[in-house]
Amino acid sequence: MKGRRNLFAGVMTLGLLGALGVGQQWLETAAAAQAGGAKQAPRFEVDPMWPKPLPNNWLLGNAIGVAVDSRQHVWIVHRSSATLGNNEKGMELTPPTSTHCCKGAPPILEFDQEGTVVNSWGGPVAGAPYEWPDSNHGIDVETDGTVWIGGNGPNDGHMLKFTREGKFIQQIGKKGVKPNSQARDHFSQVAKMFIDEKGNETYVSDGYGNKRVAVVDRKTGEMKRFWGAYGNPPSDENLGRYNPSAPLVQQFRNPVHCAELSNDNIVYVCDRVNNRIQTFTKEGKFLKEAQIEKESLADGAVWDLVFSTDAQQRYLFVADGRNQKIHVVDRQSLEVLYAFGNGGRQVGQWYGLHSIAIDSQGNLYTTETYEGKRLQKFVNKGVGPVPGRYVPSVRPTGTR
Repeated sequence: MKGRRNLFAGVMTLGLLGALGVGQQWLETAAAAQAGGAKQAPRFEVDPMWPKPLPNNWLLGNAIGVAVDSRQHVWIVHRSSATLGNNEKGMELTPPTSTHCCKGAPPILEFDQEGTVVNSWGGPVAGAPYEWPDSNHGIDVETDGTVWIGGNGPNDGHMLKFTREGKFIQQIGKKGVKPNSQARDHFSQVAKMFIDEKGNETYVSDGYGNKRVAVVDRKTGEMKRFWGAYGNPPSDENLGRYNPSAPLVQQFRNPVHCAELSNDNIVYVCDRVNNRIQTFTKEGKFLKEAQIEKESLADGAVWDLVFSTDAQQRYLFVADGRNQKIHVVDRQSLEVLYAFGNGGRQVGQWYGLHSIAIDSQGNLYTTETYEGKRLQKFVNKGVGPVPGRYVPSVRPTGTR
């Protein structure tokens, strides 16, 4: 009976946390549980009604970037019509094959907290003062609404900045360049950006071509420093395929898919195909590393990551697009506590889990590339006992 009472109390606690929201209770619940010797971690549940249906008969293409701005609006970048089949974009064909379905949405979409599209723009424009990427990739938004995007097409060596409304501000780098890990005037196939407004710098996952972390001045775009794995000078050497039985290589593989800065100024780098996270000081001094799902081959397991919203950022949430899971990681030890989700096309599953973002309430947002072509929201249900290595992200039918 005592065990059953404890289980009931635990369930009631989780339900109360979900009702109250997810601010300081993350810390309080985790601290209390750890005092009792139990491991704790945040738990999540998919919101099947978020976002709302897109307007204008729009469809998403490969969705390859997501960010949450200071207004708690969710931004995505996707590849629109270029990654839709003719059977998906009948309204765009000449002549149209359909009067009602469908066409590619503009590449940049902004959603409010209710999941409604409130803004949309982007794409190549003849005579524009900027070069739209051949394959747009990655997005981040400054406090004032300045939107950054990159591109990972073979000729994409630049980033673009726009206002919230889509007015062009700046191009950093140039198109049509060859990979060069020592270049200071351009990038090569940028995967993502992280904007450090306090330090007035932007951390660039540079990326698919140069395979390095590059840091630029946030305003001017001037290159300030860059580094490779373990803080080594980056190399253009072809490392061949990843072998989980071989010693870890001393350089990043293709691609360097994220470089995120924590509140305590540690840079966390997604070395995707090596299935590893490496951490550094802001100056590029190597600190430590950990592998996740090290046996994973092909496109790798460490695609993107985001920090929990408590002041200490106790947890990392790592998007794994090879195994279609989110790994919940203790940030200090880099230990995987558990993972949730699985592969599929139903609500709460993923096919091509690519990017991840978090809002101030600790809710997670994910986008999917390949044929996933989707944006989903996972609601933070508060901290609870670590359930085991994998759990579904959908509540079983009939439970409350």
